Amino acid sequence: MYLLDEQPAYTDQLIKRLQAIPEQFLEGLSPCGEPIEVNNCDNLFAILEQSQLYLIESGLVHVFVEERPLFYLQEGDLLGINQGFELPSRQYATEDSLRLIPYQRSAVYQHLAKSIERQELYTFYLLGQSALLTDALAQLKQPIANPPSGFTHYAIGETLLHAGAPAEHVFIIIEGHAEAWVDGQKVGDVEKDEIVGAMAVFTEEPRSATVIASEPCTVMLVPKNQFIDLMHNNPRIAHHLIETMAHHIKRLNKEVTNLRNAASNPPAK
Repeated sequence: MYLLDEQPAYTDQLIKRLQAIPEQFLEGLSPCGEPIEVNNCDNLFAILEQSQLYLIESGLVHVFVEERPLFYLQEGDLLGINQGFELPSRQYATEDSLRLIPYQRSAVYQHLAKSIERQELYTFYLLGQSALLTDALAQLKQPIANPPSGFTHYAIGETLLHAGAPAEHVFIIIEGHAEAWVDGQKVGDVEKDEIVGAMAVFTEEPRSATVIASEPCTVMLVPKNQFIDLMHNNPRIAHHLIETMAHHIKRLNKEVTNLRNAASNPPAK
């Protein structure tokens, strides 16, 4: 994806990372047909199968929303993810030569389901694209309002999330590292690309932990409603998040058990 107009350096870096992701989560899956060559087409999905996804091997796809140019898809991007959803009218066009690698949509989702790593990549790809579009909209609306979405930067020691605060966004650390604290005790590390705050969004309860930057951080913010819509439209992401949360709960239970054992069996003096 390439947004129109000038963009900040951090979005340019994220775009480059996102471009490389589809090829990674499609690795090991065979295309469902020969590469497709398209030249100068005003409506790609008038000639492409909506049951398929397409990896752009070369060329540019211009994306229009309600006839307004919004962004480009380029080499490495995946075309067709949004087909079938009730979204504002989108038009996909190309002015030059375009080469596409076709994949059966159902086969792609089955391929993702077999690997947590592939699910994580797919989740990050979708959330990354969503945040880029949110940030672009925020920049356009900035003279009127500056909504707290898109990307935010934190210095060492600054707080990303406050325990007890309402859950209005899901956070993903693009660069840097943070730590989670509860009642003055460190309870975990928040690594790069990890999704933070999803549990509170689902339960509609206040944040349970305070998250503090231990390194300078660039954080991607996804609004709550947008994140929930993404979960409804992409059950594979919800499945991946449930698995991730289950692993976190298992790790925390183990740490609690170790602390209890240590308290009940103090070292002999």
